[in-house]
Amino acid sequence: MLKKIFQIIFLLLVILYLIIAITKFNNKPDNQTCNGMELIIKDSNNKDFISRGEIVTILKHKNLYPVGKKMKDINTRTIEKTLIAHPLIENTECYKTPSGRIHIELYQRIPILHVYNNNGSNYYIDNKGAIIPERSGCIANCVIATGNITKSFLAKDLYKFGVFLQNNKFWNAQVEQINVLPDNNIELVPRVGDHLIYLGKIDDYENKLERLKAFYEKALSKVGWNKYSRINVEFDNQIICSKRDSDNVTLNKKVSN
Repeated sequence: MLKKIFQIIFLLLVILYLIIAITKFNNKPDNQTCNGMELIIKDSNNKDFISRGEIVTILKHKNLYPVGKKMKDINTRTIEKTLIAHPLIENTECYKTPSGRIHIELYQRIPILHVYNNNGSNYYIDNKGAIIPERSGCIANCVIATGNITKSFLAKDLYKFGVFLQNNKFWNAQVEQINVLPDNNIELVPRVGDHLIYLGKIDDYENKLERLKAFYEKALSKVGWNKYSRINVEFDNQIICSKRDSDNVTLNKKVSN
């Protein structure tokens, strides 16, 4: 019986402590002056694509920089809305901490293609298909896309191919440039080997590149990476190679697998 009474008393003390702690937590930040801003930039292979200094500049320009302000005067939702309007930021989370600081987490857009269009346009495309404006001094390490790139072809097909390349360790390392021809056929410029890869239509690219990789491993590794000037993987049942003396060599699918 005595043990049960002690347990009840202990439980009441815990509840009382929690009530006091919650009340203190809720009241203290509003009466405090913000003494710092914690900024974490996440989800980016390009750490300098957006910087802490730029975020501070944006917040100061909008009179939203929190340090030195009363916590009760800081609107974290307004900070979130302001930052997410930036073309390089995909999402953001902002909240107050009990120690009187503002914590901000930024999720950057992930560029997958750097587009240089025939019409002179120059911009990035992220992994969701959204356009990121090119900025001086801001270089993302991703595949270059050139040629006759229409917005519809980019949004419907090309960015998906870019996502595939980025998620494939081998082809992300091997493909340096995508060139779009006027008929929307695709040429690839590899990093290794002095040849062009003719992919044809962008459909079924996974199968085409799988066959090409097998050809790399079983043929080019033996005859040399610079033997051919052009490798055509457009058709299902064959790989057509153009030698540097302009003689074509056709390899059936059995050889390429």
